[in-house]
Order: sequence, then structure tokens, then C-alpha cells
Amino acid sequence: MVIAALAVSLAPFSAGLGKGYSSPAIASLQGPGNATRRDFQLTDQQASWLASLSFLGALFGGMAGGAAMRHGRRRVLSLAAAPCSLSWLLTVLATSVRMMCITAFLGGFCCSILTMLSQVYISEISVPDIRGCLSAVLKIVGHLGVLFSFTIGAYLDWQQLALCISAAPLLLFCTVLYIPETPSYLVLIGKDEEAYKSLLWLRGPNSDVAQELATIRTNVLASKNFSQRQSQMSSSQLINSFDVRTMNRLLGPILVTCGLMMFQRFSGAHAFSFYAVPIFRKTFGGMNPHGAAIAVSFVQLLASCLSGLLIDTVGRLPLLIVSSVLMSMALAGFGSYAYYEEVHRNQRIQNVMFHQTVGQNDWIPLLCVLVFTIAFSLGMSPISWLLIGELFPLEYRAFGSAMATAFSYLCAFVGVKTFVDFQQALGLHGAFWLYASISVGGLCFVVCCVPETKGRDLDEMDPNYVQSLSPKR
Repeated sequence: MVIAALAVSLAPFSAGLGKGYSSPAIASLQGPGNATRRDFQLTDQQASWLASLSFLGALFGGMAGGAAMRHGRRRVLSLAAAPCSLSWLLTVLATSVRMMCITAFLGGFCCSILTMLSQVYISEISVPDIRGCLSAVLKIVGHLGVLFSFTIGAYLDWQQLALCISAAPLLLFCTVLYIPETPSYLVLIGKDEEAYKSLLWLRGPNSDVAQELATIRTNVLASKNFSQRQSQMSSSQLINSFDVRTMNRLLGPILVTCGLMMFQRFSGAHAFSFYAVPIFRKTFGGMNPHGAAIAVSFVQLLASCLSGLLIDTVGRLPLLIVSSVLMSMALAGFGSYAYYEEVHRNQRIQNVMFHQTVGQNDWIPLLCVLVFTIAFSLGMSPISWLLIGELFPLEYRAFGSAMATAFSYLCAFVGVKTFVDFQQALGLHGAFWLYASISVGGLCFVVCCVPETKGRDLDEMDPNYVQSLSPKR
């Protein structure tokens, strides 16, 4: 399981590299090195399009990934890796900002498929006791990708950085060839013998997997028969059969996962990722904004490592609650400091000694950002994606995963694109106060709507799953 998880983790690593690309690339494109290249003179609005279009591509990639999932988790991972690498090579050869925007859209399309399929793959191959830990590995390597891009982006220009990133999807394509397909999918398409071999590969050659395979076979076939009965029904019969229990099995997970994704994407986390250097330049008096961005990314990586241990010991719901509280406080504190800086900007320019005093207070906004990053990485970020694989029943997993992922990327696109607009309309402080208010709303949503899934079997591994598909008497 661990080997397969590490191989598949190259998918979120590739996505993390792409996520971390925008900040150093925009700095490179707007820097003095591009002063003679008229096609690459970015305005703030153009930069926001370049940063956000990958999420618009990811929106359509989520839809395509859900439809493609029926052809196999492992197969789709390998097929999406090659065009992802190609999109980065086209970025290297880009001759205009417009071409870079197109390649950003294509890269986001492929990364969305890779991210969703890797999460589903981990959920289907892992046992409940370590599913949260293995799922957190995906988030950890994703943050490692961001850190890698931030670090080497400080020394490379946008073309050299894109060339380095293109190698990661190619490596994913090679490693996926050596891991098995998930047992659940193999049973679903009638390849029980291959499913048995897959379980032996995942659990170990000396493991007794007969009982687990029997449970998976019984539940997957029951789910398959249920789906076939649903597809054979007429429209009126289908509406009549859509009782409260069915609504809870499908609509409940959709509302929970989409709600979490909305609050996650509008929490301000992407502002710190895609506009880190411009934000830090406006709030820090003397600290190097590039160094601060790398430091925050490193702390995010460490927090993600810790989340893998806490998710399966503390539980999903307590972590979400603590995460939301700390995020709200940190965002409010950062907005308040930004307001203080804006109010005293004129005094700071006129009075050198006051400027030095303010520069000595750079630890305040940095502390707020670090607290927010730790809280976000421990709870809201990994658990939102983990619940996509855990909440949806098997018969609705492909559809539900695609819908939740697509909605997530739609919110991400809007969130990244509108940060510049929020900043212009409300000021930097007002934008982060708005994000703090949204995080408070997320806290209320978590307390009222999100269930605890710690230690719960997935449907196809639950011995009582068949009873849940039986007709109501």
C-alpha cells in the first residue's frame, strides 16, 4: 500500500509544482529581465488571469475525470500524465502571454484528473486504519511541490522553471506502470482473479485476503445490480424510488463535500499561494518577501506531515473545528495589521525612525500567516479532499467525486481571480477581513453539517453494505 501510495503521490506533486509556479513566474515576467519583451509585460489583471486559468481548466478536468474513471483508476492516471507534461513543454516554448494562458488551462485540466484519481485510488486500496495517513501523503507531496517551485523559482526564470516541472508528470507515467489496479474496480468489471492478485500485492504475499475479497465482491456486485436497476427504471419510477434514504446517500455527501470545498477555496489560502510576494511587500517593512514565501511554504509542508498522524488519531471533525477557529483568528489578525500599515503609510514615508519601528514588527503578520498556514494544512485542506473518497457510496462515487472536484476548482478559479478585485474594492485589509468572515461561516458549517468518518469502512469493504441497498420494507 505504501509503495503504491508513493507512486501515485507523484500526481499531487505535479499539481503542487504547477500551483507554486505562478508566483515566481509572474515575478519573473514582471521583472527587469522582461523589460525588452513587449508581449510579456503583465498588468495585474493579466497576472490574475494567468494565475487563475489553471483552475478553470481543472473545472473541466474534474468533469472529464469522473467520466473517465470507469475505464480504470490506474489507466486514467497514466493517460493524463503525458499531456500534463506536454503542457509544460509548450509553456517553455510560449511566445506570448495568451499562449501561456492556454497552456495554464491545459495543465490545470490534466492536473485535476491526476489529483482526483490519485485520491480515489488511495481510498480504494487502503485499509481504514491508515487511510487518512496515506491520503495525507498526497497533500504532503503537493505542498512539497509548491515549496520546490518557490525555491528554484527564486533562481530560475519562468521558462527554465516550466522545463523542470515538465519532468514530474513523465516520472508519474513511468511509476504507475508498476502498480496494480484497485481491487474494487477489478471486481466491478468482473476480473476477480486479478483483484485477488492486486490485494496480495497491496497487503503482502503472505496475507490472507480471501475474506476481504469476498466482502468487496459481495458489496461491489450489490452496488452494480443496484445501479443497473436504477438505469432500467423509467423516469417516473426513478423519481418514486428516490426516497429520503437515497437522497441521504447522494445529496448529503454532495452538500458536505461541496460546502467544505467552497469554504476552503474562499478562505484566503490561494491568496497566500498565488500572490505571496506582492502581499508580503505591502505588509512587511524590512523582511525579504521571497524568503518569507519560502518559509511559509516550508511550514505548510511540516504541518501537512503532522496532519497525517492527527487525522486518524484525533478524528476528522475535531481537526476541522480547530482549523476553522485558528484560520478565522489569523486572517482577522493579518487584516488588522494590513489596515494599520495602510493607515500609517504616509507617516512611515516621512519618518525614517517610525519606518524602522514598523519594520521591527514584521513578525506580527508573519506569525498570522504561519498560524493560518498550519491550521489550514492540518484540517481544512487535507480533510476536505479525504471526505470525497470516504462519504460517497460506491455506486455514486464516480459522479460525486467529479461533481465535488469540479465545484472545488470553480471556487478556486473565482477565488484566485477575484482577489485583485477584492483588494482594489476593499483594500488589502478588507479582503482578508472578508476571508475571515467566510472562515467563521465555514466553522458553523462544519459544526452543523459535517459527519465524523474516523475508522469507518468504505461501502465496498463494509459487511453491512448490502443491507443498505435492499428495498425499504
